[in-house]
Amino acid sequence: MSILANSKTKVIIQGITGTQASFHVSRSIDYGTNVVGGVTPGRGGTTHLGVPVFDTVKEAVAQTGADASVMFVPAPAVKSAVAEAVEAGVKLLVCITAGVPVHDMLAIRQILKGSQTKLIGPNTPGLLVPEETRLGIYPENIHQRGRIGLISRSSTLTYEAALEINRAGMGQSTVVAIGDDMIIGMDFVEGLKLFHSDSETDAIVMVGQIGGKFEEDAASWYAAQCSKKPIICYIAGNDTTFRNHVGYAGDIITRGRITLAGKKKTMSQSGMIVVNNISQIHEVLSSIAK
Repeated sequence: MSILANSKTKVIIQGITGTQASFHVSRSIDYGTNVVGGVTPGRGGTTHLGVPVFDTVKEAVAQTGADASVMFVPAPAVKSAVAEAVEAGVKLLVCITAGVPVHDMLAIRQILKGSQTKLIGPNTPGLLVPEETRLGIYPENIHQRGRIGLISRSSTLTYEAALEINRAGMGQSTVVAIGDDMIIGMDFVEGLKLFHSDSETDAIVMVGQIGGKFEEDAASWYAAQCSKKPIICYIAGNDTTFRNHVGYAGDIITRGRITLAGKKKTMSQSGMIVVNNISQIHEVLSSIAK
């Protein structure tokens, strides 16, 4: 079992004929991902990478029964691409695109509100279920099938965390990178809930970042649970990095609570196992398994 997607998930690609999409989607198909079609306005009726191309998401869903979409579209087009997919009833969206305007993301949050659609991203390598499906741009060769859920805000550190899980002699049940941006779709709490409901996930590795309250919200949810799966957490960055990116406005908005030490303290108090170095993840996992 996995969360959000599996080998049977029918996937379409918005922007399938682009150069980057062609490269990554080809790898996803080779990995076993059930790509059933693509969408590029003006290219409807053609084929690309062996799958049919449609002019609209509505047409693609009607013809293929797709329930997930991976978006390789330019940042200014993401808002309309999400709106089109939501209107067509797509259940899962993965947005690879970086640089989506904050104002557009506010509008996207409203578009998603009340719908049945979940959005992963933007600015994410996506979602991967080892040996089953690859919705995004993951280096699929580093992932091994196992029973450790992996959820991360960082793109590159997601890969390193996966290698740490492998070093412990374990593998991943599902890998989800929720995105690096200030405003994103699915957050840690949603992901942790799904992993806690997954019978084939025994423990969770969580990679956070300095800035924002995503980690604190996850800690509050975790602290309130009676039955908990172990969560090993690493927070990337430092207080200087945060201040350089958002300035003193961040301290005003959060009343000075967003510090590296503050995040670690909050998460430790919730019962999460916080490591100071990502290379310690495999050690903690090994000790839990004993």
